[in-house]
Amino acid sequence: MRKLIDLDQTTLTKLKFLSVFEHLSVKALIENAVHDYVKNKEKERFDKLTDEEKEDLGLLMLMQEVDRNDKVSEEEIFKILGK
Repeated sequence: MRKLIDLDQTTLTKLKFLSVFEHLSVKALIENAVHDYVKNKEKERFDKLTDEEKEDLGLLMLMQEVDRNDKVSEEEIFKILGK
């Protein structure tokens, strides 16, 4: 996806210097910076969750990984719960 951003000349010049030192294009440098920022914010948000919210989020993530075509009979469920 393409998005346009406006940068002042000073910031752009600094990005150009950083890109030379990092051996990356300015575009790649900005993409990395945005990726790292989002990752950091996600971690901060996760750290603020209560244990119950973390548990709910973990369950949601597991539910998204489930193969919806994999079926289990009612008997098997009750057999496992009966243990």
